[in-house]
Amino acid sequence: MSEPHELSAVAALQALRSGDLTAETLMRSCLERVSGRDREVRAWAHLDHDQALAAARASDAAGNPGPIGGLPVGVKDIIDTADMPTRHGSTIHGLNRPNRDAAVVTRTRESGGIVMGKTVTTEFAWRNPGPTRNPHNTAHTPGGSSSGSAAGTADTQFPLAFGTQTAGSVIRPAAYCGVVGFKPTYGTHDRTGVKELCGSLDTVGTMARTVADIALFEAALRGRDQLDTDAFAERAPSFAMVVPFRSDAAPVALSVFEDAWRAAERAGARVRDQASSVAFERLADVHTVIMLGEAGRALAWEYEYHSERLIRFYRESIATGQAVSDRALDAARGEVERARRDWQQTLFGDADLLLTLPAPGEAPADPGFTGDPVFNKLWTMLGWPCVTVPCGAGDSGLPLGLQVVAPWGGDELALAGASWLESRLA
Repeated sequence: MSEPHELSAVAALQALRSGDLTAETLMRSCLERVSGRDREVRAWAHLDHDQALAAARASDAAGNPGPIGGLPVGVKDIIDTADMPTRHGSTIHGLNRPNRDAAVVTRTRESGGIVMGKTVTTEFAWRNPGPTRNPHNTAHTPGGSSSGSAAGTADTQFPLAFGTQTAGSVIRPAAYCGVVGFKPTYGTHDRTGVKELCGSLDTVGTMARTVADIALFEAALRGRDQLDTDAFAERAPSFAMVVPFRSDAAPVALSVFEDAWRAAERAGARVRDQASSVAFERLADVHTVIMLGEAGRALAWEYEYHSERLIRFYRESIATGQAVSDRALDAARGEVERARRDWQQTLFGDADLLLTLPAPGEAPADPGFTGDPVFNKLWTMLGWPCVTVPCGAGDSGLPLGLQVVAPWGGDELALAGASWLESRLA
């Protein structure tokens, strides 16, 4: 029989509602898991065991109301919490204690979720990694920037978590750690109370161990009873396979990708190859202009008053970003709007979804390098919803995955396709 911390969010919720499990028992199990693993995984930026247990007891006393009532949630440490510090992974903000919750945290609590603690982020959700390690092999990175959320979810320290993505910071760490990561359509979740890095790209996303758990969490955050993930209940989806920057992918990742789409074909999916192009891949340069230009403005205070506490990469990148003119930024944003319109029909055609890679391969054996977002930047820039589906393992036995991409606004379609693949490839 599974320990409570090993249960999926859906299974734990069913047990809570049937009376077979209490929120306190679930939280104690999660905390015991943390105690046994924290020395190796180090997913937490802030965790107060007594506070977490008190919140669970209060949830039990209230009857665990709400669509995710009684479930522990890990919150990335760039997302404000009024009852916990929010340090943004930086000593510059080491004493920061917000006076109110971020909008998504408010929604989580209103839905009955229990904020268990704050998970490690790379500094400012950018390049400089924290102490978190990949739970499958602690010599390897968990990815970034949502490192603690991905590693803690994979290590069964909590069933649900928040991440954020500006380039590849939900999809890639989810792939490296072997969990489901979901980056919804840009602008879906209110970012009030989330530390800004690049307002035109920053997107709040979610992580869990199954697609059904993601759908449960996302429905709660959107104030809905449930999401419609049954689009492919009676027919198989059609996929266009497209792998921009294919030469950057590890051979084993491409091999697993091919095995997966052939298995999808055997299960009834219609799969066609969609070539990438130099013109499409050049859009990554537009992402770079926007990210640097807006990050240079978003981190201007840290650069002006605490530059000595910034790593060299930040100092140089912020200075470069501040040199990008407003006119150049506006032009880049306009190019994104045109690309979103022009490339949707070109890439999707008559296919329901795109199927691509979420990362170049396995998690690198270098905890100081969170991995290359080359297979994420274009989709993030276009604002399209993306899902990581765990699939296979690499030469070192670490997780690999697939990435499902849907058109703008097609969040439920993306999750439906991911759910279909999850069940067929299990």
